Amino acid sequence: MDNIINSLAAQYHWQAALLTLAGIILLTKAAKFLAFRVPALAATRQTNLDVDREKLAKPKYPPMVRASQRVGLAVNAAFFLLLLPWVVTLQPQPLWKGALDIVVILMVYDFFYYLAHRFWFHGQGRMRQVHAVHHQARNPSHIDGFYVHPLETLVGLGLFCATIAVLGALLGPFHVVTLVLTYVIYTQLNTINHTRVDLPRFPYRTLNWIVAKHHVHHENMHKGNYATITLLYDKLFGTLD
Repeated sequence: MDNIINSLAAQYHWQAALLTLAGIILLTKAAKFLAFRVPALAATRQTNLDVDREKLAKPKYPPMVRASQRVGLAVNAAFFLLLLPWVVTLQPQPLWKGALDIVVILMVYDFFYYLAHRFWFHGQGRMRQVHAVHHQARNPSHIDGFYVHPLETLVGLGLFCATIAVLGALLGPFHVVTLVLTYVIYTQLNTINHTRVDLPRFPYRTLNWIVAKHHVHHENMHKGNYATITLLYDKLFGTLD
């Protein structure tokens, strides 16, 4: 019995999970600090803050944002405490493996999110009504990335966490750095998708295009562009608008 307990304890890398969380927080703060030192991005941020202020003055916004954030915090707490320690490692890994793991995690997640978003969130029944809360924003700004029904937050974030856990169990543990980068890319792309960006020039054209495509999706519940990381699956399945 003691051997089983010791074996399980050896596989539960809470230190690596804690380092992952710290890395995510530090990298997010550093990336934002550096990005907003660029005048064009700083001006874009101010535009979003001004619009967000007006939206948050509406009675419907603060309660929904707070409820969504509470669910997100609970899902993250469960993930970092119960799942991540089993699939993260500090053992050195080749750079190519780390890069490949990032792509695999994000693209596997995005495939299943595409299916859920297209056929569940935009299907018939309860989840369509739940997703309609988020679609109240016809011309989204930064805050609309968080103006999401708590049940949708549970599904979306839960799917991302489950993707990491399942792939880690199948492929072996992911390095801390891999998971830090993956998590930051995931969170920032989902936030940036909802911002107001008007930078149709180099080097911002791709960013401008990505944001514009997601804004098209928000125009009504019948538009495409269902994927959230890339629009590859929309291109493959004929739902690119």
